[in-house]
Amino acid sequence: MQLQLDKIFKAYDVRGIYGTELTEEIAEKIGRAFASFLKCREIVVGYDMRISSPKLSKAFMEGAASAGADVTDIGQVCTDAAYFASGFLKKPSVMFTASHNPKDYNGMKFTKADAVPINEDTGLKAIKKLIKKNRFIEPKKRGKIIKKNILADYSKHVKKFIDAGKIKKLKIAVDAGNGMAGKIIPIVFKGLPVEVVPLYFGLDGNFPNHPADPSKPENLEDLKKIVFKEKCDFGMAFDGDADRVFFVDEKGSAVNSSLIASMIAKNMLLKHSGQKVIYNLVCSRIVPETIRKYGGIPVIERVGHSFIKDTMRKTKAIFAGEHSAHYYYRDNYRADSGMITSLIITEIVSQSGSSLSEIAKEFQKYFTISETSIKLDDKDAKLREIELKYRGEAKKISKMDGITMEFEGWWFNVRPSNTEPLLRLNLEADTEKLMQAKKEEIVRLMKS
Repeated sequence: MQLQLDKIFKAYDVRGIYGTELTEEIAEKIGRAFASFLKCREIVVGYDMRISSPKLSKAFMEGAASAGADVTDIGQVCTDAAYFASGFLKKPSVMFTASHNPKDYNGMKFTKADAVPINEDTGLKAIKKLIKKNRFIEPKKRGKIIKKNILADYSKHVKKFIDAGKIKKLKIAVDAGNGMAGKIIPIVFKGLPVEVVPLYFGLDGNFPNHPADPSKPENLEDLKKIVFKEKCDFGMAFDGDADRVFFVDEKGSAVNSSLIASMIAKNMLLKHSGQKVIYNLVCSRIVPETIRKYGGIPVIERVGHSFIKDTMRKTKAIFAGEHSAHYYYRDNYRADSGMITSLIITEIVSQSGSSLSEIAKEFQKYFTISETSIKLDDKDAKLREIELKYRGEAKKISKMDGITMEFEGWWFNVRPSNTEPLLRLNLEADTEKLMQAKKEEIVRLMKS
């Protein structure tokens, strides 16, 4: 079991292949260890549509109850609804999901009360250690497991981020990828003058149509076709647990997540001038430029939700955007939410009187590559090699996360993955020609 634990406990969550790496026995022990570590009397548990989620979540709840915690089972929900429940009910939470991973995977995302994330430094290592040493609380009384539907309260909460009266009649295609958006979108958009054109709304953990990973361009093809065919105002694609959302304009073109972050930053700063807004260091430079343009204070942070949320708590930033299509809201317990983001973009399109492609033009200043990953055994050695090659001509160098180097007319970041033997490249330039040339140059170096 020790080898399994070392394999499934990641930097930010627990994740592994169901049945071999992640089993009901391990889930039960994690439940006991989670309750023991926090010494908590109450825990919220939610789960997604994966085939193994009901079994694993039940085992976890039994383990937590055996350690004396009362468990509130909120059932089948999206991840940001579990974050909401943690804040709304002021209880620690666990969400069973493997997000965009293939069907054989499952996992757990953990928070303390008020949706404060737990990562390897703030609890995951300690929880793993308790399991290895078999040290759990032995309570005088076993905890209870009760069911609670929080989706009506959740829907009311996410709609607070828009003025529903200003939403116009729009036609929006939504690709749920057979994930949780298929259940949640009809609840959240009910009562709005929006015609939703549904694509793959049936909950199915086998993902029969395409993987629930809209960050990969090939998984957006069906959405692009239906937007064009049905003459939709725009399209939205969610990942499996619906905490991330990607957008396609009315012409069927994908809209870069940095442009979406810029739109939302502008929208929020026009209402709340002078606020801090966080962006991660691999976002397009249009994001901090937009924040400054509309009277905000840009705050840079490294990639990763626990870093973003911690900085949001410290700075009281109103909003944060990541290149990976995670969008965070201070008034959403500082958690990311695909549903809130979908509502805000719907409001922006409604109020502008323009198409999504026209709105995006304001922010289309730079040429940005899609994040490119290269498999490597010695990531540190390759980072040193890259730094040595480019440091002589770089105008600015940062080592906040991997290495970021800025030059005349372009910049790049290369950073190691926290969970895989990969180096990830992000790069942006003032011209498409320069972007392509520099991408090819650095990828060659990374592969050499």
